[in-house]
Amino acid sequence: MSDAILAVDDLVVSFDGVRVLDELSLRIGYSELRFLIGPNGAGKTTLLDVITGRVRPVRGTVVFDGRVDVRRHRGDELARLGIGRKFQAPSVFPELTVRENLTVAANGSAPLLRLLGRTPATVADRVARTLALIGLGERASVRAGLLSHGEKQWLEIGIVLVQEPKLLLLDEPAAGMTRAERDRTGYLLQQISTDRSVLVIEHDMQFVRQFSATVTVLHAGRVLTEGPMAMVQANEQVIDVYLGRQRHAASAPAASGKEDGDARD
Repeated sequence: MSDAILAVDDLVVSFDGVRVLDELSLRIGYSELRFLIGPNGAGKTTLLDVITGRVRPVRGTVVFDGRVDVRRHRGDELARLGIGRKFQAPSVFPELTVRENLTVAANGSAPLLRLLGRTPATVADRVARTLALIGLGERASVRAGLLSHGEKQWLEIGIVLVQEPKLLLLDEPAAGMTRAERDRTGYLLQQISTDRSVLVIEHDMQFVRQFSATVTVLHAGRVLTEGPMAMVQANEQVIDVYLGRQRHAASAPAASGKEDGDARD
């Protein structure tokens, strides 16, 4: 078996004749926490779209868990095989409780009304473990619509985790959080990555610095460099194309919304 849970080789994706991913190759190991950074338009979200079967590449291979050719499977099939994804904006059932949201996710495609009746013991155990992991045990009976932004993000992570993925893909999980919520999210990511692989798109460099994890920098659809955060920050090319822009943005007047760039990031 390969030592990589995800092996991407020579990946090319084009939209309207423009290469968004340009002969991209990377490896992510088992039980590894990896961060993916880069300017808007670098191809980060497109890469996740390929991994989850939402976008078909023009060329290249993506192999999951040493045996699954991602190109040959639909998104729902890849989810059942062990690839879980959380998007940036939380998506929960606001009228259901925290526990009910997790129960629905744990039961997959079973009818909703039946899920909220009698829950099998194995599912109940999985939900209980997930509640403890995401730190929402005391909020289990609260309707999801009443949670804070940070709590909704943790619930969304829990909704993916309760399906027991081998690889978890997260898009800016700390966005919009308070300092305390970001710290708690960082601890959660460390806990999750002890027994599964986690790939995180992140723009908050202060958040990324707290981890002793490999950081991969994308630029123009290719890997610009990767390594520990200290090495990445000292790379002149990274400073020119990404970190320098961040410093300029930090000193500029505040603007609404995300910075301009390719919507596919």
